[in-house]
Amino acid sequence: MRFLALVFCAMLATTASAEPPVPSISLTGQGSVTVVPDMATISIGVETADKTAGEALAANTEQAGAVIAALKDAGLDAKDIRTSNFSIQPVYNDRKSISSGAPRITGYRVFNNVTARIRALDGLGKVLDRVVSTGANRIGGISFGLAEDGDARDEARRLAVADARRKAELYADAAGVTLGPILSISEAGGNFGPRPMAQFEMARASAPVPVEAGSAAITAQVSISWQISGP
Repeated sequence: MRFLALVFCAMLATTASAEPPVPSISLTGQGSVTVVPDMATISIGVETADKTAGEALAANTEQAGAVIAALKDAGLDAKDIRTSNFSIQPVYNDRKSISSGAPRITGYRVFNNVTARIRALDGLGKVLDRVVSTGANRIGGISFGLAEDGDARDEARRLAVADARRKAELYADAAGVTLGPILSISEAGGNFGPRPMAQFEMARASAPVPVEAGSAAITAQVSISWQISGP
C-alpha cells in the first residue's frame, strides 16, 4: 500500500509539473510626489590637533561641548542631537623629508562629529552661524526632508500602481489580450530626492547663513504581474 501511495503521489507531481505556465504580463510603475521639506539634518564636526593625544582630546572636548550647548541654546531638543563619529588619529612626519628610518608620530588629531536635526527651517541660518562661531570647523553638509512623510509616500505608491496598470492595459490592448487578476505585486526601493545641499564658508558671517530648502520628490516603484487571456 505504501508503494502504491508513493506511485500515486509521483503521478500527481508529474501531472502538476506538466501543466503549462499561466500566461502573464509584468510591468513596473513609478509614482512621484513633490513636497516642500519641513526639516533639515546637518553634520557638524570639531577637529583639533596637538602634540599629545591628551591635549588634542581636551581641546576637542571643550569645543565640541560648546557646539552642543549652542545647539541646545538654539532650541534643539536633546533627542535631535547625536554623536555620529568620534576618532583619535596619530599624525606622522613626512617620510619624504627623511633620508632613512620609519615614520615618526609628531602629534594627534581628534575628530568629533555631531548630527543635528533642525525642525524649524526659518532658524537654520542662525543655527549654522552659532555653531561655527562656537567652535565647529567641519560641516559635512545639509540634507532636507519631511518629519512625517507617510502620507506622501502612500500617495506615491498609489500613483506607481496606477502607472503600472496604465502600461499593462496599453500593452494588453496592443497585443490583443485581456488583463486578468493580479498574480504578484512587489515594491522596489523608493527615495526622497533630490536633497538640495547647502554650501557655506567656515567663517563667522556678518549675517545668518542664507539657506534655501527648495523642493524635493518622494518616489515609489512597484512591479506587478497580471494574468492575461486571449488568442
